[in-house]
Amino acid sequence: MKILVASAFAVCLSLVAVSASRAMPLAPLDQAVSADTIRVAGGCGPGWHRGPYGGCRPMYNCPPGWHSGPFGRRCFRNW
Repeated sequence: MKILVASAFAVCLSLVAVSASRAMPLAPLDQAVSADTIRVAGGCGPGWHRGPYGGCRPMYNCPPGWHSGPFGRRCFRNW
């Protein structure tokens, strides 16, 4: 009988703890965008972009008729 009462108390206590926790409260949907922030490409700055592992990499621009190769380090002629 003691084990049944203790387990029921533990279950009730855990349900109270779960229902009272507010780990991620809901935010209002009508938030205005702040005008004092400037959006830049992934936080890397102009002329840079995020690579596959999250690091900043330069953006290479090839002339017309050419395309960038693997990892964007060289320009290759379009065939």
